[in-house]
Amino acid sequence: MSNAADRWLFPNQTHTITRQLTDGARALMLDLHIVDGEVHLVHSKPFLGKRLLTDGLIEIRHFLEKTPKAVVTIIFESYVPADAVKQCFDETELTKFVHSQQVNDPWPTLNQLISTGKRLVLFTDRGGGQWSGYHDVWTFCTETHFSVKSVDDFSFEFNRGKPTNRLFILNHFLTNPVASASLARQANNPDLLNNRIETCHRQTKHLPTFVVVDFFEIGDTVKTVQQFNMKK
Repeated sequence: MSNAADRWLFPNQTHTITRQLTDGARALMLDLHIVDGEVHLVHSKPFLGKRLLTDGLIEIRHFLEKTPKAVVTIIFESYVPADAVKQCFDETELTKFVHSQQVNDPWPTLNQLISTGKRLVLFTDRGGGQWSGYHDVWTFCTETHFSVKSVDDFSFEFNRGKPTNRLFILNHFLTNPVASASLARQANNPDLLNNRIETCHRQTKHLPTFVVVDFFEIGDTVKTVQQFNMKK
């Protein structure tokens, strides 16, 4: 969301949403705020950068239409009513792609999601469950701590969400005091990232579902995660 290509200040990524997806990212973390009466993508404060949610959703829809075997997850940090988010999905004709999951049901495989056409999985920290497919993130997921300044401070302790939840968000980025490419070069080191994924799996018995990084092209994090997936 917050990226240098779109001229956001203090960005977390280099490239646009479309470029991130094209280059292999399959999960996005998007922050939602109301600005001037409309739902916007905003990272912290509007003056740092903002964009209409509908514009971002259109990008995602175009990618899904052009890439029929892609499954994408969005995790929202939302300060917006759920019905306003639903309206944006309806306006951009993205609702038809949204998968709806019952908490106690087994998750479909990627191939099953592809075959049904429901290739967009949504989570939110506010308003989850208020419309079909808009899932409460901490009902389904658990995570590691996200406020980390040094690679020495990375841990495997759970933060939000019950440890028994089936989906696992491995936060693997540094903020000191903001995100930067230089910090990403430390965190995204392939050996460090691979070791953290492997060790986290051994210690927690959780296989990371989502690996969250800044400036994902630094260190070729997509390749690191793909190699881990192939081993599992």
